[in-house]
Amino acid sequence: MISRKATEKLLELSTFFKVIAVVGPRQSGKTTLVRAIFPEKPYVTLEDPDQRRFALEDPRGFLSAFPKGAILDEVQRTPEIFSYLQGIVDFNPAPGQFILTGSNNFLLQQSITQSLAGRVGYLQLLPFAINEIYPSGDDIPAENILLLKGGYPPLYEPGIPSSDWFPNYLRTYIERDVRQIKNISDLIVFERFVRLLAGRVGQELNMTSLGNEVGVDSKTIQSWIGVLESSFVIYLLRPHFKNFNKMIVKRPKVYFLDTGLVSFLLGINTSEQLSQHPLRGSLFENLVVSEMIKLRTNRGEEINLYFWRDKTGHEIDLLVDRGLELLPIEIKSGMTINSDYFKNLKFWLQLSGQEKGVVLYAGNQRQTRSNGVQVMNWKEILEKDS
Repeated sequence: MISRKATEKLLELSTFFKVIAVVGPRQSGKTTLVRAIFPEKPYVTLEDPDQRRFALEDPRGFLSAFPKGAILDEVQRTPEIFSYLQGIVDFNPAPGQFILTGSNNFLLQQSITQSLAGRVGYLQLLPFAINEIYPSGDDIPAENILLLKGGYPPLYEPGIPSSDWFPNYLRTYIERDVRQIKNISDLIVFERFVRLLAGRVGQELNMTSLGNEVGVDSKTIQSWIGVLESSFVIYLLRPHFKNFNKMIVKRPKVYFLDTGLVSFLLGINTSEQLSQHPLRGSLFENLVVSEMIKLRTNRGEEINLYFWRDKTGHEIDLLVDRGLELLPIEIKSGMTINSDYFKNLKFWLQLSGQEKGVVLYAGNQRQTRSNGVQVMNWKEILEKDS
């Protein structure tokens, strides 16, 4: 089993909260992790029709089998048991009684809010981060491997070829998880929507334009975007709310939480295709954004990432909100530093009055410019407490 960075935070939560909810996309390794950390706890998957029927028809009888708690997998499938769980954990003061996992954040949070608010510690577990797959200092061109392969655990253990795994994953996700969240009648149209969305990675989300191309209205697109968000397929990066310039854009940008899935949806299978693809820069940007999201979720932290763009074309790819300051970051897929890397940072630093900025790129040369801008390889930022 590949060691997960989220282990320390999960153990910490289990000493404070009576119930721990580990949420994340299907096949991100949630079950493997919680069973490894809590081997003494009974394990039940509520994907099993018999167990699910038992939990739905007789929740008291079902839970009575676990007086010391248990791991309940895909628990959003049985929302009725949450009220009964409340009675059990309120009676027993011990922390870490029940470990819940779920691949649908909306359904799980809805059930927890109604019955277990204040009793649950949350942890998001996304696919492997680069520092889980490759040790620091490894010479493997990690960006190319991650862009093509992504981070889903089955691609590494047992090592299923991505060309075999992704088509089945997408089919299972659409036929099972999507229907569980939303009664979508035409799954072929929904799959086309997902593929078209992959072609807009790193771009502002224009629901009207996307709806016209898919052939549905913007309200349907909004609903489907919610489905992808709640099942951890995409992440919407919001524009920063501070008004340095009143002419700022207000639409979020779209990123996928796994770059291998994006490449599959775009039909990119080889390094040669990747290097020549018109979306190479956007895919690299997606990789860095998703890795910085994983850095935070593995530590149980809020995601403090935004972007900034005004209506005249000035843009900062990422703003890290540190409370008292904002760290602007530009992301470039090239391996050679050039002056274009600094134009937007220079504009933003003058506008904001701040003195620090970062350029992350695919090369290995490190520089510190006189204007306070640091240039570094993209993996270096993940080794810092950013």
